[in-house]
Amino acid sequence: QLQFVESGGGLVQPGGSLRLSCAASGFSLYLYGIAWFRQAPGQEAEVVVCINYSDEIAAYADSVKGQFTSSVDKDENTVYLQMSRVKPEDTALYYCAEDRYIMKRGCATGRGRDRSEYEFWGRGTQVTVST
Repeated sequence: QLQFVESGGGLVQPGGSLRLSCAASGFSLYLYGIAWFRQAPGQEAEVVVCINYSDEIAAYADSVKGQFTSSVDKDENTVYLQMSRVKPEDTALYYCAEDRYIMKRGCATGRGRDRSEYEFWGRGTQVTVST
């Protein structure tokens, strides 16, 4: 039913900026939450941004707070992740998914998230921060 497609990744220099997109398609009567994940090889996946889609309120992991900013365009069914002052440790595969439990527990960020609480994963977009 619901599908997400990520885009906007690529190679960026340290200190640079990048804007990622997560476009939703398909039918969803009540889309409440969207999460941006990132994962590097050998590392545990991390929710960097949790978005309350209805209220357009976002929560950020400590690792990206003040550096990343999310926004919502409901007309285009798309959420964006503006990455600023990127660092090599931001290198990862970034992907989005529906947060099925946001109404029960609120926004959740960081590592150790139960992936069963998310679904309709996108394929991801690779971000590489390097000189």
